[in-house]
Amino acid sequence: MDKTPEDCIFCNIINKKINSDIVFEDEQFIVARDILPQAPVHLLIMPKLHIASLNDLQNDQSKIMGDMIMLARDEAIKQGISDRGYKIVLNVGKDGDQGVKHINIHLLGGKALPSF
Repeated sequence: MDKTPEDCIFCNIINKKINSDIVFEDEQFIVARDILPQAPVHLLIMPKLHIASLNDLQNDQSKIMGDMIMLARDEAIKQGISDRGYKIVLNVGKDGDQGVKHINIHLLGGKALPSF
C-alpha cells in the first residue's frame, strides 16, 4: 500500500514523470486539473501516499480523508465556485466508476451540476 506503482498515472503525476496542470501542492497532497473535465472547474485532489481506494484506507490514515475534504473546500474558494456550490465525488471500485487505483476526490463546479 505504501508503494508507488510504476503504472499508477497519479503516482507518475505526483512524481513529475507526467506533466499535469498542478494548481496546488504540499508535502501531503497534489491538486491538478482533470484532463477530461466534466465541469468548468474539475480538479483532482490526490494524496501523495499511494492508497488504491477508500477500501484500502487504514484506520490510522483516516485523517487523510478529512484533510482532502478541507483541501477541496479551500480549492473551491480559490477557484471562485464556493458561493454558488460545487460537488466533491469519491469513486470506489469498478461499479463506483473508479478509473485509477489511487484514492482521489473530484472537485466539480462552475455550472449547475446534475443531481443523483
